[in-house]
Amino acid sequence: MTTTWRKSTRSGTQGGSECVEIGRFSGTIAFRDSKDPDGPKLVVGRGEFAALVEALKRSSFELR
Repeated sequence: MTTTWRKSTRSGTQGGSECVEIGRFSGTIAFRDSKDPDGPKLVVGRGEFAALVEALKRSSFELR
């Protein structure tokens, strides 16, 4: 199965190869390391992804 991988337009000030990419599959969202596109992926359901996005919008995670 193929997908279009996306990453932040703000990523990679030095070539854009050091960030997390997101791809959408049937019913799931996958994350991968842009430096290792053939490596392992973290796959979550759309509900879990939506909850993560909402938590980030509410600043539920401390950035250090």
